[in-house]
Amino acid sequence: MQGVWIVVAYMIFTNIIGFAIMGADKRKARNREYRISEKTLWFWAVIGGGTGAFLGMKHFRHKTKHAAFKWGLPILMVIQLGLFIKIFIQ
Repeated sequence: MQGVWIVVAYMIFTNIIGFAIMGADKRKARNREYRISEKTLWFWAVIGGGTGAFLGMKHFRHKTKHAAFKWGLPILMVIQLGLFIKIFIQ
């Protein structure tokens, strides 16, 4: 049972980071500052922060015209949520 809570904490952490870096990159874009790379955005999304990154994309209206983000993040989010639910069903 303790392992489940570790997974929950990990998912919360990665999703907060995914959401935050979307906001940070949007702020940097508006201020014409050095940007966070798409590679970094995808890294945090793939390692568990897909939902946070997707919600950040929608909330901050950032990367919404990029097909990879527009379609990739929702698909990644569904896969990650499905795996997360599967952990709790066992």
